[in-house]
Amino acid sequence: MIPREDIDKVRERIRIEEIVGDYVNLKGAGTGSMKGLCPFHDEKTPSFHVRPHVGRWHCFGCGEGGDVFNFIERIEHISFVESVEYLARKAGVEIRNEDRPRDKRGITRSRLVDAHVGAQKFFADCLAATPKAREFLHGRGFDDEAIADYGIGYAPDSWDELLRYLRNRGFTEQELGATGLFSTGKRGFYDRFRDRIMWPITSITGEPIGFGARIMGDGQPKYLNTPETQLYKKSQVLYGLDRAKKAIVTKRQIVVVEGYTDVMAMHLAGIDTAVATCGTAFGEEHIKVVRRLLGDAASPAAGVMLASGKAVGGEVIFTFDGDEAGKKAALRAYQEDQAFAAQTFIATDAAGRDPADIRQEDGDEGLHRLIDTREPLFAFAIRSVLAGTRLDTAEGRVQGLRAAAPMVRGIRDRVLRSEYTRQLSGWLGMDEDDVRQAVRGARQPSEPAPHTPAQLAPRHTITDPIERIERISLEVMLQQPGYVLHALQGVELPPQIFTVPLHRAIYDAISATGGLADYRERVDKLMAQGIDPARAAQQAGISFVQDVCETTEPEIAKAITEISVAPIPQDSDQGAWTYVRGVIMALLRLGITRQIAELRTRIRQMNSNDEGYDELFARLMRLEAEKRSYDSE
Repeated sequence: MIPREDIDKVRERIRIEEIVGDYVNLKGAGTGSMKGLCPFHDEKTPSFHVRPHVGRWHCFGCGEGGDVFNFIERIEHISFVESVEYLARKAGVEIRNEDRPRDKRGITRSRLVDAHVGAQKFFADCLAATPKAREFLHGRGFDDEAIADYGIGYAPDSWDELLRYLRNRGFTEQELGATGLFSTGKRGFYDRFRDRIMWPITSITGEPIGFGARIMGDGQPKYLNTPETQLYKKSQVLYGLDRAKKAIVTKRQIVVVEGYTDVMAMHLAGIDTAVATCGTAFGEEHIKVVRRLLGDAASPAAGVMLASGKAVGGEVIFTFDGDEAGKKAALRAYQEDQAFAAQTFIATDAAGRDPADIRQEDGDEGLHRLIDTREPLFAFAIRSVLAGTRLDTAEGRVQGLRAAAPMVRGIRDRVLRSEYTRQLSGWLGMDEDDVRQAVRGARQPSEPAPHTPAQLAPRHTITDPIERIERISLEVMLQQPGYVLHALQGVELPPQIFTVPLHRAIYDAISATGGLADYRERVDKLMAQGIDPARAAQQAGISFVQDVCETTEPEIAKAITEISVAPIPQDSDQGAWTYVRGVIMALLRLGITRQIAELRTRIRQMNSNDEGYDELFARLMRLEAEKRSYDSE
């Protein structure tokens, strides 16, 4: 297995907010906290939180949580060791591992990625040596710089050149068979892609995981993609997303096109939010990816248009061909529209051209005009349904109303729904009140099933004041241990100060690592190595919480992760210190009050001349004086 010191080295060099931010649009949520839409369950309002200074994440909706390695395990569907290897490559850390995780065929994910990296280089080298392939791309409007930037290559018209290339680089037959780069015949493997232009398909983090291939002549199939593999799941992949993700997050916009050259054309024209599906329709898994990046939380303002033409809730723009197939694709997209809080649009070219053709014929300006002339997908879909009915007859108008009313009823935004009701009455030539009544009576889309609650009750639902103080005290101990040490002024907290069993177990786990004093020692050691105080505090906090989790059983560790990520309701450092100090003072007062009550009970059961009475009474006086000092704080 991987040595612990190598894992810790990766953990120190990786910033969890940057890794998670590749998949989720994170926004500030109070002191040292960030939040976004959970990538592991469908939700309308953000309940997924990340705490960079403790290196943990937790979703208060589905209850999942952990560290940066657990996140990559879940999001990439790989093992823990593979997640360490993946993050080590990003961090530039060399790890020692002789026992790599393998699937049932003995294959590691990292070896499959390496095979794709090798194949991409092979195809690129072949393109450089094949004038007809370069001329084909030049003819599509892509120069050598763009070709190199997108890693485009060429698969030679050969049965085994790639096969021999990867075999010579040490890849086993099992590994080659799992890449999806080869087909199997009577004599064994042969190259799947031959005499085709090759586009590497990458994961959201930029790793090559498959290829899209286009034939240059008239052969069939015109397009050929990598089949489903351990790496490549076409329903979850969007071509160009690794390039577009930052622009999508910043601009709150995503443009969905249909092909690889369309993505390139859009990006080269300055529309850097473009992505494409990979040989499949835009579906549920794609929507989950898009919503996370858009930060597509339900909002009363979702779908509202500003004077600038931008939608408040962000915008999803589909660019389908103007033919019948394109219209059908648009209507399929409409079926998924209500999954977005963002406004959805469709942009079609009257001549039926795709974006790559538009750029070739009309230049970059043509693509910008295409986007500028987009129309709301609601309007397009409703009018498309009405186009199939005879609105010049009473029966046709009624048929159109019955088909369109549920579509209008499904619009979330009340004001927008009212406006489309009015427009529908105009399109049908029917009385607005009749149309409004039909819309109101149409069947409403079913609501999603509720999610399983997290193990710990949400803080705002805790009504018992003692339980609440214990809970928030543990939150600040894990998230702001430096402030807690300062607030305690050397006071030792006894374990019995926590009365809720789960809270006591968490505090026992903190104590098992050496307690808060251990955190201070970690900071001092890091600063002695020349690390600046802020970075030392962060690294110490991450390793401290990790060790606390590892000293206890999994269920307790899950609760520790949740508490370590719970937002602290203060935004500034001064505010955080004031909050932490107030929480610890409340906990100390609670502990002293409990001790005073116990002593008073014991004293009432004694006579003043009983042995030990004076000692207990003196202790009671000291505790009451101490409580008064806390009360005056």
